Amino acid sequence: MPKTEAVGNAWRPDAGLEVLKIRATLLARIRSFFGKRGVLEVDTPMLSRFAATDPALDPFQTSYSGPGGGDELALYLLSSPEFFMKRLLAAGSGSIYQLAHVFRNGEYGRRHNPDFMMLEWYREAMDHHALMDEIDALLAVVLEGFVGYRPARRITYRQWFLEATGLDPWRDDVEAFQRFAQHKLGSLPVGMETAELDAWLDLLVTHWLEPRTGEAAVFVYDYPVSQAALARVRHGEVPAAERFELYIDGVELANGFHELADAAEQRRRFENDNRVREQTGRERLPVDEHLLAALQSGLPGCSGVALGFDRLVMLAAGLSDVASAMPFSFQRV
Repeated sequence: MPKTEAVGNAWRPDAGLEVLKIRATLLARIRSFFGKRGVLEVDTPMLSRFAATDPALDPFQTSYSGPGGGDELALYLLSSPEFFMKRLLAAGSGSIYQLAHVFRNGEYGRRHNPDFMMLEWYREAMDHHALMDEIDALLAVVLEGFVGYRPARRITYRQWFLEATGLDPWRDDVEAFQRFAQHKLGSLPVGMETAELDAWLDLLVTHWLEPRTGEAAVFVYDYPVSQAALARVRHGEVPAAERFELYIDGVELANGFHELADAAEQRRRFENDNRVREQTGRERLPVDEHLLAALQSGLPGCSGVALGFDRLVMLAAGLSDVASAMPFSFQRV
């Protein structure tokens, strides 16, 4: 059989013309929104000598051979433009945004694609609460005429768990979450028997809390310190990482931080990420020394957020899977 016959209709795009028009409309509205607010659009590389050390992510790796790189220079396709954007901020760019293609190995399903588009932006002199206000304003403009959007309900991570499980992530022990999960979920992923608290919290978020968020938008904010990632930590009686996630109809749409500016603390977190990676049988990844140098030089006070653009298209178009929101999904590349 000729190869062209074996391909069949796989050459055709996933998204129909109407969805492509919706994508174009949303892109134009996003650019207009930020243009009116004086936020600069930037364009940063997709390749880096460094990778995100986050234990929950696996990067695509490639190499370069040639002038300026030597024989085999290891490079990574970025899972987020964050590190490059923070270098711009440290160099005096002011508030910036970007619409970037990003890459995550091993992520494919109804809501995931290994190659997807992300809207990411950083606002100087804003904390995470002010950035949530801006997300509400953006979505009201961008989704007008497609679906109704009202400002999202806001709830702390702690209260979210208390309302949905009766358990307190700051006070209750691992065994309490384990018993709840076994009772409510039944079968559990392999290896959970010896899992630490954060693994049980993540399991309950994805399998119990997210499905119960309802259709309305909700911001969950102030996470456990162990889940700070790149966010600042607010100390006090109940220490919390100043980060948030936005859910609509049980789907995570955005993840934001009141950004950490302490280079020494950021290095400590990167090294801890790599220890976790090694403990789970995965390779260490090179720490981004350029980012750490930028933080050392001085990152202005800011908050940043990454919003999944293809999931936004899903919402606007009333689609049930991310592939239908894309010109070409993983199965058609």
